[in-house]
Amino acid sequence: MTIETLLSNARTTFDLREPTHQESLYTLTEALLEMSHLTSEDIHRAVRRSETPLEFKLSAKLVDSRQYVLKTQTPLNIGVVYAMWGEHNRLLPKSKINPNGEDSLRTKIKQLDWVTEDTPIDWTLYVADDGCPHDSGNIALKLIDTHPLKNKVKVLFLNDAVPTQSGPLKELCSADDSRKAGAIILGCMQAVSDGKDAVIYTDSDNSVHLGQIGLLLRPFIEDNYRVVLGNRKHPDAVLVKEEGRWGIGIKLLRHIQRMLAQTIISRNILDTQAAFKLYERSVLRKIIANPTVFDFSFDTDWLLATIRMDEPFKQVPFAFIDSFAESASITQGPMTTWETLLMGLVKAVRRYEIPYNEEMARVLEAEIHTSADLDLLIHHLPPELMEADASALGDPSLMSPEAVQVWIQRLKAET
Repeated sequence: MTIETLLSNARTTFDLREPTHQESLYTLTEALLEMSHLTSEDIHRAVRRSETPLEFKLSAKLVDSRQYVLKTQTPLNIGVVYAMWGEHNRLLPKSKINPNGEDSLRTKIKQLDWVTEDTPIDWTLYVADDGCPHDSGNIALKLIDTHPLKNKVKVLFLNDAVPTQSGPLKELCSADDSRKAGAIILGCMQAVSDGKDAVIYTDSDNSVHLGQIGLLLRPFIEDNYRVVLGNRKHPDAVLVKEEGRWGIGIKLLRHIQRMLAQTIISRNILDTQAAFKLYERSVLRKIIANPTVFDFSFDTDWLLATIRMDEPFKQVPFAFIDSFAESASITQGPMTTWETLLMGLVKAVRRYEIPYNEEMARVLEAEIHTSADLDLLIHHLPPELMEADASALGDPSLMSPEAVQVWIQRLKAET
């Protein structure tokens, strides 16, 4: 078996719903791991070829992760947390009546078991129901009831934790007041209480193969970084994303977002929403002690808290395949999510008194009152941004807050 043979036989596409694709990925990864004469540079060189199949690129990340975890001598006990809302379909396997099924919970268990086998890394998976109207939490309980690794999984319910008079969740009257972050915080609270050394949070779907956790653990163990951020914007990342779900106006929204998040962007954190981040226990305890938000914008809230504490961080590239069919941003409306992200960001930068474009914040509050206002923007792009490179977004000289306000008012007047 040669690397050229593996390259030629690798899949060019990857379906998160197909068990055969998942198994094929493991087969390829094990084959690469068994080729002891291959160096990491040999694999990276193959990945960098323009014609390299997607499956091989995914496998290279798993090989890197697994090799590191096998090599480390440092015992660790980690928690992996994710929130569930509307996951009743993706939790179950794909079938004729459930075309978007991903068997996501059992898939994650297998991924974590695979990457940590015969290593000093122990783990617990914290699955937190965010008040799901479709009973995702109880579906998860039934799925693991007879699973051989059921003791490695804790299913939590935000409805059972709120209301409360104390702790990080005290501002929530019910699970209905949370949009993802409440459940993430609940999972993190339990992981910290259980004495986990670090917590990784991810998404509820199969978009991030958890066999990659070694990529986050390496800088945590070797370089003592207490915050490690997954980065899908890095040249060595693998990103398959359905950008077609947005209209051309998404460029304007990202321009606005970057003006507000200039303190984050100036530190070269370009992938604020990556659902693959590691926080060491003591740092995490401080971050979640008094959250600014309980919604989708918690990523930037936590990043700003990290910056405010002057906590060093490391970014690592990883592989991500978008799972969009059942995404909350689709079922709840993409502009509902974007309204939450932008308004939550304004709250956080003001709370931490970190530099941001105040004029852009004022324009946003003056012009955007509901997600319907963002719906007006998403299918139109102002001339100032048409030729702009993505790296230039957020620069007020490209399009000022005043110009953004004029553009928004013009679109409103035309409707």
